[in-house]
Amino acid sequence: MEVASHPIHNPLLLCCGRSSLCLSSTSLRFYEHKRLFGHLSIKQAILRNSTNSALNGSLCIQRKHVGIPWTYHSQEEFNWPYFDYKLNKSNKLRRHAGVRSELVGNGIPDSSYSLSETKLGSKVRGVCFCAVTAIAAIFLFVLMLVQHPFVLLLDRYQRKAHYFIAKIWASLSVTPFLRIKFEGLDNLPSPDTPAVYVSNHQSFLDIYTLLTLGRTFRFISKTGIFLFPIIGWAMFMMGVIPLKRMDSRSQLECLKRCMELVKKGTSVFFFPEGTRSKDGKLGTFKKGAFSVAAKTRVPIVPITLIGTGKIMPPGMEGILNFGSVRIVIHKPVEGSDPEVLCSEVRKTIADVLEQQS
Repeated sequence: MEVASHPIHNPLLLCCGRSSLCLSSTSLRFYEHKRLFGHLSIKQAILRNSTNSALNGSLCIQRKHVGIPWTYHSQEEFNWPYFDYKLNKSNKLRRHAGVRSELVGNGIPDSSYSLSETKLGSKVRGVCFCAVTAIAAIFLFVLMLVQHPFVLLLDRYQRKAHYFIAKIWASLSVTPFLRIKFEGLDNLPSPDTPAVYVSNHQSFLDIYTLLTLGRTFRFISKTGIFLFPIIGWAMFMMGVIPLKRMDSRSQLECLKRCMELVKKGTSVFFFPEGTRSKDGKLGTFKKGAFSVAAKTRVPIVPITLIGTGKIMPPGMEGILNFGSVRIVIHKPVEGSDPEVLCSEVRKTIADVLEQQS
């Protein structure tokens, strides 16, 4: 193939010195647009696009002599549209209009819109959900506060009255927005039988859906949530167990507290993954819950939550998508080896999640 004598005439190679710097056709078009309108120098255009150009560029420009002025006609050599400076100035076009049109086309779908119609509807539903749960929490918290002294005197460990109010609060919050389907309710132990409940963790909605079961199991929560007005105070009165995640001493105290409650006839609830799954896949289980069950000789009740992660994804608590939730309660599992229990329970939950994927 014959190469043009002047480097600027070759659409595959532009050379003016020693060290080469590759620019993509999109980057050079950006430079051409800027050059014609007089907003950006040649050197600034090259340096600004150096990162992306080095990876997938096909045009090469030398870096040392980028200050040398070049004159060529882009329409003749590259068959690119010719920009009329006077026409652009008279029409008062936006200086980045041409570049933005190409970037939008190469981005993700709906990237040119600030908020799609679907996301807008989910945002509105999220605001309504927060409003409903906040209003319900205020009124029910007052009732919980009034009965709290009697609960401490008559039912200090299970606190059934508080959990009954929590069930009403959760039902009022989720019923207008989503439908919950229960499977395997016959596998639940009797309310007075202590057990260790474990479940996968996908969303902030998990607590709401689990409270609708109406069982008095003690959750484990981060200490910072207890500082939230109303919600944190209600959790304190319900006897939720505080935990500092990065503090090994706090973790040990939490497990001891769980074993004490189980021996007193109270059930406890664990999310063995430790945190919400970001992609919906089941994470690694920690053995704390299974150690408590093995040492106290109580059954473990596996629960699979399906759908909460899609309705309210983790990190996006301000939106509420359409959908339904399934709560699958599996048969209780007993044993004395925490590792065997952990493996068996995780497999049980993972099998149901894989069937849904």
